[in-house]
Amino acid sequence: MLELQNINSFYGNSHILHDVSLRVDPGSFTAVVGRNGMGKTMLLKTIMGLSDRMRGSIALGGKQLAHQPTHLRAKAGIGYVPQGREIISQFTVKENILMGCYARKDGKKQLPDLVLDLFPYLKDNLHRRAGLLSGGQQQQLAIARALAANPTMLLLDEPTEGIQPNIVEQIEQTIIRLNQELGLTILLVEQNILFTRRAAQHFVMMNNGFVAASGTIAQLSDDLIHQYMAV
Repeated sequence: MLELQNINSFYGNSHILHDVSLRVDPGSFTAVVGRNGMGKTMLLKTIMGLSDRMRGSIALGGKQLAHQPTHLRAKAGIGYVPQGREIISQFTVKENILMGCYARKDGKKQLPDLVLDLFPYLKDNLHRRAGLLSGGQQQQLAIARALAANPTMLLLDEPTEGIQPNIVEQIEQTIIRLNQELGLTILLVEQNILFTRRAAQHFVMMNNGFVAASGTIAQLSDDLIHQYMAV
């Protein structure tokens, strides 16, 4: 589904990603892991066209996206849940979700039944101002907004970071359900190795902007974690 070849990505004058290549197959769940500052977030931003500049190839379903603007990448079928959520606090829950619909290929501007089924709290609080929600509820809203675009692939950047424990498990189970029950392709940036091993089928280990290791989740050994993630 998604194939990156020799991606070099830059933030200002800083060269962040170095010759990154990876493949994400349809319906798969791939986790991107590594210490902070190793290029994981930049990888997702580069896929979405949010880096300052890049070299290399990005293809989704065989279609080249490397020179497409962000909104066309979203319309091509990539949903994105950024680190920090970036919901619009002055908008209502409903208004935030409907923003995702602008990336739908069919042009429909309606709340998807899937979103209302996955997030009962949001369904019951559609007219509540988003800025009044807790961090975990805002994260649910950010995921709901991405799903409103009816994507074929979902990028998530540390979706459980800074979330209250009682909602973390709900969000983790929702992400697993999206992949295992609904067949949505997932590319997840995550620090929680327990969740990664439970949810993902494949991993990519980032180190200083390079792919240090990759493979099936069974190959994500304790030695690799100690080498590239231990502080």
